Amino acid sequence: MASTKYKNVYLTDYYTIVGPLEKEGRLRGYNIALDNYYYNENTFEKAEIKMQKVVIDNILFKNGLRNDDIDLLVGGDLSNQISVTNYSAKNFGFPFLGVYAACATFPESLIIGANFLDNMAYKKIISITSSHNLTAEKQFRYPIEYGAPKPHTATFTATGSVATLLTKVPGHIKIESSTIGTPIDMGIKDANNMGAVMAPAAALTLNRHLQDLKRSPEYYDLILTGDLGCVGSEIFKQYLKINNGITLKNYKDAGCELFLEDQETYAGGSGPVCLPLVLFNRILNSRKYQKILIIGTGSLHSSTLVNQKNTIPAIAHAVSLEVVR
Repeated sequence: MASTKYKNVYLTDYYTIVGPLEKEGRLRGYNIALDNYYYNENTFEKAEIKMQKVVIDNILFKNGLRNDDIDLLVGGDLSNQISVTNYSAKNFGFPFLGVYAACATFPESLIIGANFLDNMAYKKIISITSSHNLTAEKQFRYPIEYGAPKPHTATFTATGSVATLLTKVPGHIKIESSTIGTPIDMGIKDANNMGAVMAPAAALTLNRHLQDLKRSPEYYDLILTGDLGCVGSEIFKQYLKINNGITLKNYKDAGCELFLEDQETYAGGSGPVCLPLVLFNRILNSRKYQKILIIGTGSLHSSTLVNQKNTIPAIAHAVSLEVVR
């Protein structure tokens, strides 16, 4: 079974950095906002590495922890061979598991951390993810200097970083269960239409989660997908209705919730950091929801394979959170 329930796993703390465009959007409550994409570094990659270091440093400081108190660091990013997270991890000396699921990396890191905590003698685990609009653009599409036009289906990679501390100490956010996704390929080749690529994977994971745990969508106060965007989220809802007979009423997409309409971000936000930024700085701050299902969606392609005219597979991972008042 792809789904697992946890007995005693809590998301104890989190720390977030947002980029210069994100701070002008719908987010509230973030810890640090960048004034520019360089973050006082000389490359965008170094800026992203610095973002990760800062959020991890602050998790340690806020909780009075030393480096040797951390049993495991789990995380990843969008850069080649998750190079940003690799360079960040070398600064701390933590045991480290690097993961890549594109924009589904955040929930994947939570799933791995939760399983280590629930089944092994681990006590404190940090998960980390980040994305940077300008590192992602030149890797997966074109450097912004090219001024390449984009279709309305394209999404805008969010800039920011998020670190979380997972422990067994009872707190306000419990990781209740999770569902590991299965890669699915619908034959789409358009790298500028990630929402259409990932929507079926999100539907597959949601349907499996509900079936495995014998729940209905109404069990959750909110179902939050990662970054299908405003085009992909509509496809997701239609796909669920037609193929699974599910009509969602308690649903939002982080890609649609990150930016304002006048910020010209095409179909909305994307990137591994998109989901946690919206979750921590918008959804949880609203105090409206107790049971939340997050579904991170990832497009599992590379620029090489896309340029070779291959179809694009996708995956989605789900994590159920319970807010304890």
